[in-house]
Amino acid sequence: MKHSWWKESVVYQIYPRSFMDSNGDGIGDIQGIIMKLDYLKELGIDTIWLSPVYESPNDDNGYDISNYMKIMDEFGSMEDWEELLQQVHMREMSLIMDLVVNHTSDEHKWFMQAKTSRDNPYRDYYIWRDPKGDGKEPNNWASNFGGSAWEYNEETKDYYLHLFSKKQPDLNWENEQLREEVYRMMKWWLDKGVDGFRMDVINFISKVDNFPDGEIKNGKKYASGSKYYRNGPKIHDYLKEMNEKVLSQYDVMTVGEMPGVTPDQAKDYTGEERNELNMVFQFEHMGLDNGPNGKWDLQELDLIELKQSLSRWQYALAEGGWNSLYYNNHDQPRSVSRFGNDGDYRIESAKMLATLLHMMKGTPYVYQGEEIGMTNVRFDSIESYKDIETLQAYSDLKEQGWSEEEVMESIFKKSRDNARTPMQWNDEDHAGFSSGEPWMAVNPNYKSINVEAERNNEHSIFNYYKRLIQLRKQNELIVYGDYQLILEDDPEIFSYVRSYQDKKLLVICNFYDKEPTFKLPRDINFMTKQLLVSNYTVEEQSNIAEFTLQPYEARVYLLN
Repeated sequence: MKHSWWKESVVYQIYPRSFMDSNGDGIGDIQGIIMKLDYLKELGIDTIWLSPVYESPNDDNGYDISNYMKIMDEFGSMEDWEELLQQVHMREMSLIMDLVVNHTSDEHKWFMQAKTSRDNPYRDYYIWRDPKGDGKEPNNWASNFGGSAWEYNEETKDYYLHLFSKKQPDLNWENEQLREEVYRMMKWWLDKGVDGFRMDVINFISKVDNFPDGEIKNGKKYASGSKYYRNGPKIHDYLKEMNEKVLSQYDVMTVGEMPGVTPDQAKDYTGEERNELNMVFQFEHMGLDNGPNGKWDLQELDLIELKQSLSRWQYALAEGGWNSLYYNNHDQPRSVSRFGNDGDYRIESAKMLATLLHMMKGTPYVYQGEEIGMTNVRFDSIESYKDIETLQAYSDLKEQGWSEEEVMESIFKKSRDNARTPMQWNDEDHAGFSSGEPWMAVNPNYKSINVEAERNNEHSIFNYYKRLIQLRKQNELIVYGDYQLILEDDPEIFSYVRSYQDKKLLVICNFYDKEPTFKLPRDINFMTKQLLVSNYTVEEQSNIAEFTLQPYEARVYLLN
């Protein structure tokens, strides 16, 4: 397997609006990020992924871009951004930007032109269809944010497609001129010195051209059209072209966000000889606690299913492809609240979850606040929530007959705003995030959960993450070793072995608050063992052939 800098990196995602506010307007900004770069360096981060900072009307918190080559005023100026890049590089870190090219904002100059007439030169940059005979939408597809995926345009008497908000019209990748505009913009950023891109829903850019109806389920008004636009007919053509014309000319890292991608498809996207992308974000493990009616329909995570899912990806991309490793990002609830225990065992379970992920093969991603064990938030009322998807779900679910309690319980568990409350720096006003009133309320538990408290405690979650990241840098085995799941049918313990040259790594994680017995499979032989990291105090000489695990206990051994 080829060695690459992005395989050996640990990535930290910054959601700029909520990270650090330097000027007291309540909104995180680029100068705020610069203030905290030494903190990220101390943690051991190699690469920063910056969520969108481009000019945007902010309908979907910056994922609706009105100008790809301008910085949003709230975040600062292009000079601020250039200073950020320089400061990141001075600390020998890399910066990757968010590339959002499935759609633009409806306030982008292309769309402002396109909607004025059917023969406008920019018209074909977007996807337009005439109404059905009865004046209805061209098909029955649902937007991913609820409601129809089509919006009527009065000026041209037809509809445009928006797979997300109606203020996010989809781009028409069939148009070669549009693709050239995108590639030109990418080169502009790469020539400035960015180190790569995280590509937003990039597997949605190719649609089936006859736009057939989807299948209506559960009596809903609109259908999922996802099988007609996820991993569409020309997606590999477009990515190969993007690679040939842009990416191959730079030493950069690329990760494609790809809802609905399978391990086999991911092999095609990330295979080293295929010249498309380095890795993908897949969502299989993110859907395991969804009930039959989707994200808001809550169900308990089944550990056996999680083991099967993560292992399937480890095995599928073992040769030639590459995995991204994550639980958290700006679209997901906090992992310690979701998969751990954010009450009595917050510290132990946060460390266990981190151990499980960081010892796997792939590039680990840390989302801001994850490294201090930030938790989900329970706001008193829907008025405190800002996220467009959450607000749409609130009204949709109420319309479907859910009670206020049921809807709010789902929102407490799954809202994207769980990830977007301001970063908790200290126990002062607004958690040290801002001297002004934050754009979104801070989680009230900041008094006890904050960076300052974590840094000063050698047994903290922060210092544990630091250790995991350090171990990865010191051991090629953790980066490049083969993966093998053991104890496949154990309902409480997630354990696996990594092998590289003549060494093995044994990872043991107790997923619950019970005390199960770990039994080492007989075929795992070793002469010596060394405990590399654990979230409880463990006697170095203790026997590992069979022992009782404490609640949420995690251990990692190096076996020779």
